Amino acid sequence: MQGASQKRVSFITLGCAKNEVDSAHMAARLAQAGYKVVDQELLEEAEDGNGCTTEALDAIIVNTCSFLREAIEENLDVIFDVASLPSVESGRTKLVVSGCLPARFGEELIEELTEPDLFVPCAEENSIAMKLDELFDAPMPEDVCDISANPPRLNAGPSEYVKISDGCNRFCSFCAIPFIRGRYHSFSYEAIHAEIAQLVRQGTQEIVLIAQDTGIWGSDLEPKCSLAWLLDSLASAFPTTWFRVLYIQPEHVDEELLDVMVVHENICNYLDIPLQHVDADLLKAMNRRGSREEFQELLALIHSKFPLIALRTTFIVGFPGETDEQFEALCDFVSEADFDYVGVFAYSPEEGTKSAVLPDQIDEETKLERLRTLRDLADSVSQTSLARFIGKEVDVLVLGQEEDGALFGRSAYQAPDVDGVTFIDEGKVGEVVPIVIEDVLYYEMEGSRAR
Repeated sequence: MQGASQKRVSFITLGCAKNEVDSAHMAARLAQAGYKVVDQELLEEAEDGNGCTTEALDAIIVNTCSFLREAIEENLDVIFDVASLPSVESGRTKLVVSGCLPARFGEELIEELTEPDLFVPCAEENSIAMKLDELFDAPMPEDVCDISANPPRLNAGPSEYVKISDGCNRFCSFCAIPFIRGRYHSFSYEAIHAEIAQLVRQGTQEIVLIAQDTGIWGSDLEPKCSLAWLLDSLASAFPTTWFRVLYIQPEHVDEELLDVMVVHENICNYLDIPLQHVDADLLKAMNRRGSREEFQELLALIHSKFPLIALRTTFIVGFPGETDEQFEALCDFVSEADFDYVGVFAYSPEEGTKSAVLPDQIDEETKLERLRTLRDLADSVSQTSLARFIGKEVDVLVLGQEEDGALFGRSAYQAPDVDGVTFIDEGKVGEVVPIVIEDVLYYEMEGSRAR
């Protein structure tokens, strides 16, 4: 019987940044339990004769997303592709499906999807090592570690995501997250601080705070706390570390939060505020708050506090009942608001959500036409808005090097994965360098070190 120390596992992570964090935590737990975690890049390099091949793996863990119907289909395609690998078909390599797909569909998925050897829903991911031990019939270690604490990540980079909570209480009528992740629960300040302290010791320079709803962090703790307090405390505790917070709902962007951002230079002048629409009636149908006028007032407040700040938002087009006039009003708002980054999504009727059974569903052709129209407009607005950075000096965190040798990083005004990068002429990975922006092309920037 092989022990866990001889077992090799690898992760395929699908979906959002929150899944990336979950995979990092699971990988760390497995390594702590004696498993050898093989990076996916090493598997790709194995085709050239380097690293560990898929055939040498004992398990492949596919960490899934089930937020949208399209994502579910893509995730199932990946699972079927992995299941068709010779080593998986032969039983040599076990197929494990974790995350949101088994969390959302539970027994129904287990009955219909027969290829995986093991399902690990979100709520059971802390027990991943014990579940794999059971799958392999491996002896349980005598000193089973505390599964409530996250061990150090295996590969901490210059920028890392940190989850501050999980679940959601909003129940937006289009969203299945509460059914997947459960009710909202904040992680304690002590746990968040400990994870960040470990990442900083590992060399991480930027911490990106994420959750399904970051703005209500601490509201369920005793005593109650706020996101503003959390940011103030963390920025003070780690004064040389960048902090960026994503996914703040508009009603939770208040003066207290903005004033904390103003006080601390190491909190990025960047706000990610998902508005989803600007029509009050549609927002009410989405079970959300706000209106065009309220959002305009919020943006005016933000700009009054910051001479230079980057703003990101997201919108949904084609929600049931959206009229041509309501869509045109949304386009007008985007034209006037000067967002730097805008994500646009076509409405997807998700099983189990209230909006899926609403009348006046929009046909797919109209949704796609509105999607293209608003995306084109958003690209144009972003290009104009980002041009204001030309000639300005910004700090850039160096992240890596392209194959052609070009160095790249991100400024405080660019979030990871979604906003593009800044190409620079010199610097070392993990270093923050002052850069004068010389050009902007769509979402990418280019500049030289300030002299």
